[in-house]
Amino acid sequence: MTNKDLADLIFPNITKTIADYELEYPERDLPENAKVTRFSPSPTGFMHIGHFMPALIDYILAKQSKGVFYLRNEDTDKSREVDGAVIYIRNVLDYYDLNPDEYEYLDTSETKGNYGPYIQSERKEIYQTFIKHLLIEGKAYPCFLTQEEMDSIRKSQARDKRRIGIYGRYAKYRNLKVEEAMQRIKNGEKYTIRLKSTGNFNHKFKFNDLVNGEMEFPENDIDIPIMKSSSGLPTYHFAHLVDDYLMRTTHVVRGQEWVSSIPIHYELFKTFGFKMPKYIHIPLILKKDGEKVRKISKRYDPEAKMSYYEEKGYPKYAVIEAVMTIINSNYEAWREGHPNASFTEFPFSPKKMSSSGALFDLDKLDNISKNYISHLTKEEVYNDVLKWSEKYDLEFYDILKQNKEEGLAIFNIEREQKKPRKDFACYQDVKKQTWYMFDELFDKFDKKYEFQNIKDKEEIKNILTTYFDKYYDENDTKDTWFDKIKDLTDKLGYCSNMKEYKQNPDKYKGNVTDITTVIRVAITSKSQTPDLYEILKILKKDRIQKRIKKFIY
Repeated sequence: MTNKDLADLIFPNITKTIADYELEYPERDLPENAKVTRFSPSPTGFMHIGHFMPALIDYILAKQSKGVFYLRNEDTDKSREVDGAVIYIRNVLDYYDLNPDEYEYLDTSETKGNYGPYIQSERKEIYQTFIKHLLIEGKAYPCFLTQEEMDSIRKSQARDKRRIGIYGRYAKYRNLKVEEAMQRIKNGEKYTIRLKSTGNFNHKFKFNDLVNGEMEFPENDIDIPIMKSSSGLPTYHFAHLVDDYLMRTTHVVRGQEWVSSIPIHYELFKTFGFKMPKYIHIPLILKKDGEKVRKISKRYDPEAKMSYYEEKGYPKYAVIEAVMTIINSNYEAWREGHPNASFTEFPFSPKKMSSSGALFDLDKLDNISKNYISHLTKEEVYNDVLKWSEKYDLEFYDILKQNKEEGLAIFNIEREQKKPRKDFACYQDVKKQTWYMFDELFDKFDKKYEFQNIKDKEEIKNILTTYFDKYYDENDTKDTWFDKIKDLTDKLGYCSNMKEYKQNPDKYKGNVTDITTVIRVAITSKSQTPDLYEILKILKKDRIQKRIKKFIY
């Protein structure tokens, strides 16, 4: 019996060879130096910020080089697959316009690209062809270790402080005769297929990572599993080799946590004589937690999940910009010099990435988002908030829908000026900061009137009745309005000249700011709002008088 007999027994239906697949998946016809990148999440959970950053880098590398960015669904671990995860991953890419050039969507039966299937569970025969080749070459073998034996080996290795894995004397089936292996398989014994490693742990090799530079690792000498016994599907490491080779991937972007797997991938590519892609091991995403800085946690930190940003209503531009600032240290300086350029035009360099961690700051995201929203037109803000609220706040959606002109006016307060007001970090903030402008919400919400220096109700009543009975005219220009406010201030014993008031505060009951604060709080309940004149102009006389009467009586 030969190795081929063993391989034919295990894979009787595999008749193709590696050469057949190399013809089926030829070198790509792309411009020189074009990069082929892949975003290849496992559908074992919903997409988080640690997925989004490499996807963004993959997209930039491909677009800047006129290459290809493809989506690969790594679904070989069926036991941990989460329903809906695949669709959600695609929706996130669509939402942020990181559209892959090649993909396969099972729910819509939509496929684009000539290097698929792009779903690993559909590539089973391809993987088995490569595994069969190794069996024929004597570079892989069936391993009959039971789970109990594996657990016992791990315990003894941990106890003796040895490296964990199947190597050396622990690889008890490595040199099993072909005849015995075949008989065990015919008897129905369970097995995995392992790589017959040729590495020497005491020897080291050099590896160039595009972020970390030249690195040195001990060779892999562990007989890693390359096929799972239960499904006939490959392990992650082996599928990585086959897919990246046949799909002609040139650059692999992944987290620093995968650095430890370099010796395994190095040996796999070396075993087949394939050229390895270039690797970009990006830093872990960190967050500040009090005085400590720690890895962001998808279990404990809501901002780790990509759904957080859509639910809050952060514009996709702001999220991308915030992530770009941690991708390369010089991004903010570049953005300042190129305010209207697309992020894809930024000259990304792996060398300018931190290898020690990237601090993702929500305050920075808020600042980026506030600045971005402040420069939108009132129509853009209205449409964005309407679209967001239709999904996340139906009450506010109905109010905005029914009060479009008023909504546009509200969103335009202090907008069309040299330094526009920066109130909203996300669209969830809009209702929180403008509710008092809509009667439906003003009448409904419990209000705490935030009166400041003037708290006496009779004095407040006197200020309000005097102003609205004798001074208020909704047709006044802003200058006329403020002149009347100053006149009212002086008539009531307050000071309209702030310089004079600061010099002689004891001569007056208060100043012009105290008067405007009373008016502001009476009609909004808030002591801090955008421009009071604009608020009065939008609310108009009847609505203002209704609010004043309710407050006074």
